[in-house]
Amino acid sequence: MIKCVFTIDYEIYGNGEGSLKDLVFEPADALKTLFKKRNAKLVLFVEAAELEVIESAKTDPAVELVRRQIRDYYRDGFEIGLHMHPQWYQARFENGRWFMNYDEYNLCVLPRDRILNLVDRSIAYLRKATGDPSFKPLSFRAGNWLFQPTQTAASVLAEQGVRVDSSVFKGGRQLQHRLNYRRALANGYAWPFSADVNVPDPQGALTEYPIHTRMVPPWKILTDKRIGLQRKGPSGPGPGSARWYRLMDFLRFRHPLKFDFCRLTIEELKRMLDREIRKDQKNPEVFRPLVAIGHTKDLVDFKTVELLLSYLDENKIALSTFKEIVSMIPRYRSESPER
Repeated sequence: MIKCVFTIDYEIYGNGEGSLKDLVFEPADALKTLFKKRNAKLVLFVEAAELEVIESAKTDPAVELVRRQIRDYYRDGFEIGLHMHPQWYQARFENGRWFMNYDEYNLCVLPRDRILNLVDRSIAYLRKATGDPSFKPLSFRAGNWLFQPTQTAASVLAEQGVRVDSSVFKGGRQLQHRLNYRRALANGYAWPFSADVNVPDPQGALTEYPIHTRMVPPWKILTDKRIGLQRKGPSGPGPGSARWYRLMDFLRFRHPLKFDFCRLTIEELKRMLDREIRKDQKNPEVFRPLVAIGHTKDLVDFKTVELLLSYLDENKIALSTFKEIVSMIPRYRSESPER
């Protein structure tokens, strides 16, 4: 059985460029309309650090619209997940632009007390935004997918009530940040973990639902649509020698292509689904949660989203959220992936 979990990262660009109205509020409003027409739900990964800091600095008047939108999403039954880019927490706004604290770019390398402080702040912001003083996010996605080294951050999140992570993209690698998700290729569709998100642990307090990927040759990554969205992005190169590291990451024979409903064409999305449909037809007793990802800042092609939703309907693939899946099946056993 296949279930598709749509997730979208609710954020502007990581260096602070872009307006909340254009890159967050309007795309999320249109996406919600599409899902409400189908009586379907998605997971909104709210970038709490960014929104708290922008709201405090009063640099974008649309932050009030955004906060009301989060509350409306929550009241309408959509899942609100925690997303966080910690470089925002000590950012400063000068001469019309943001300067990030890239010393705190990866939450997982920070001291435990600092991780706890930042997670507490983020959840406190989500409680205010949802209007629910008892709100606890079930799901988490790390900024730039950085969930290594895992153990300390995972234990802090578990203590705060988080039960699901969706940061891993199998086969992923970022040399600059020492991220390596290649070992996760040996895992199934979901797995509990504790010390290392790559390594299944039946006693783990969190369960990984990875962003669905397919390993492809590098030229299949460089499509017109993806390049166009890259050019639309921030003007700066990012912290440090980011471009050099990105080039080094690219120099390998196979790359993970994410199931990204903003960056892929409908033909690419269908091919990824067709592969899983064929596997499901041969072995229907395996439960296959397929996590799709998007970003509000990339969400400009709503026709592709509509076509994808229609294709899922045609193939009788139900849409779900992490909350619904966890309530159905509390814990998945680790299974070897089907080749």
